[in-house]
Amino acid sequence: MSLEISEIVEKLALTPHPEGGFYKETYRSKETISQEELYPNFEGSRNYSTGIYFLLTSDNFSAFHRIKQDEMWHFYMGSPLFVHVIYQDGTYKRYTLGTDFYNMQMPQLVVPAGCWFASSVKHNEAYSLVGCTVAPGFDFDDFELAERNKLISEFPEHKTVITELTRV
Repeated sequence: MSLEISEIVEKLALTPHPEGGFYKETYRSKETISQEELYPNFEGSRNYSTGIYFLLTSDNFSAFHRIKQDEMWHFYMGSPLFVHVIYQDGTYKRYTLGTDFYNMQMPQLVVPAGCWFASSVKHNEAYSLVGCTVAPGFDFDDFELAERNKLISEFPEHKTVITELTRV
């Protein structure tokens, strides 16, 4: 049985994500890490960890952005999902989240802190349902949306993918 996108949104109580698609925070640890115990680039305390559902459709994409924490992606269902990563040394890699292990898909992926990353659904007229776990916990203060021209000036060799996966 294949669920429709609207059914998934309803059943999981997802809301629009600022980056495109839909999400719902499913976990936020009660315990926190004090600012003194975090790296200096954090302002304020952070929860130990957070988790979300993230549903992306093929008519949308999650634009290049970066956060200050590692982010672990977990594949649940639907089309495989491309996760595009530009590492701090300028290396670009496109990973495929999914369960077709014979074709180099993986059910989990960690995007290291500080890397620029974006995601897009592999197949047309499809969706990908994934989860994301962030530690220390996600806070929108740790989120930076890429500006197309600025990112291209930093990584001109990746102009094509940056242009495809940025909005501004």
